[in-house]
Amino acid sequence: MNKKLMYGTHAIGEAAIQAGCTCYFGYPITPQNELPEYMSQRLAEVPGGVFIQAESELAAINMVLGASVAGARAMTSSSSPGISLKQEGISFLAGSELPAVIVNIMRGGPGLGNIAPAQSDYFQATRGGGHGDYRLVVFAPASVQEMADLTFHAFDVADEYRTPVMIMGDGMLGQMMEPVIIPKPRKGKKMPEKDYILTGARGRPARLVKSLILDTKDMEEHNWKLVRKFKRIEERETRWEGYMLDDADMVVIAYGTAARIAKGAINRLRREDANLRVGMIRPITVSPFPVKAIREAAQTIKDFFVFEMSTGQMVDDVRLALEGQGTIHFYGRPGGVVPSARELGRSIARRYYQAIRKRKQ
Repeated sequence: MNKKLMYGTHAIGEAAIQAGCTCYFGYPITPQNELPEYMSQRLAEVPGGVFIQAESELAAINMVLGASVAGARAMTSSSSPGISLKQEGISFLAGSELPAVIVNIMRGGPGLGNIAPAQSDYFQATRGGGHGDYRLVVFAPASVQEMADLTFHAFDVADEYRTPVMIMGDGMLGQMMEPVIIPKPRKGKKMPEKDYILTGARGRPARLVKSLILDTKDMEEHNWKLVRKFKRIEERETRWEGYMLDDADMVVIAYGTAARIAKGAINRLRREDANLRVGMIRPITVSPFPVKAIREAAQTIKDFFVFEMSTGQMVDDVRLALEGQGTIHFYGRPGGVVPSARELGRSIARRYYQAIRKRKQ
């Protein structure tokens, strides 16, 4: 298959089309505007394709809900403050158990912030974001190829588990161009049957899709049902990448663009100093988080270095995964600042040798 040079946002859009997405609803915000621009052109070429630039982010997410309840594969995208405005609708999707794909190309914040790449929406994405007891499936690609592959997969996950799925990138991944192979529709694969969708009740019993459950006992059971579903997702869908772990005695944990920088820093450190045995665990799903991978590493490794383009939101998940079995070091650059591999490498090396001296005391 031939590779094609594409922007990250365009790769997401084309992968969505190939996955069977026929409905896109969005509202402009930098740095993700190239995605709705791309979808406006491509969906016009798709039989039954619908593109609507909504009047607001609130309208867009509710259009996604309407398309999903009618059985379409639907998506929306935005950037940080725009995703905040969509949170009520995302909670309604989760409560109604409706599939959807939501793309967040993150920018610096809080507030309006800036249009530079950041990773400060981690809490919002991994803790549900909206009201109520629910969790999202959140993929964190680290390349344009992964943006395509994970978007394609996200539609299958959303349909299989009847849940909203988020692709969490950042302004750098969205704007960069890399060679990519766009996934093609699987031959012979039919879209899953959806016995819950509302398409008119002629010839069949009426259906009801809702998230309003007034009986408290029924609402409690619905919440536990969502918990059980997420546990199945944890067991089947958790993804991570290990890098140079075989001889490591310190592990860097980073995702997305930060993981690319961390890999460069690790390569540099190992070239320059053979004593610096540093590896990496890269969460590909940040929700569910790769807890087992980190706990297994903690059986032989005691120092974990968390690097984020934020003030340290993923640190909480690493701490929960370790359960006190390791020491956590942290380096962060929030606000849209993107450090170099050399800068990060200096911080890793400093903490590495501090940890060694502490062990010898």
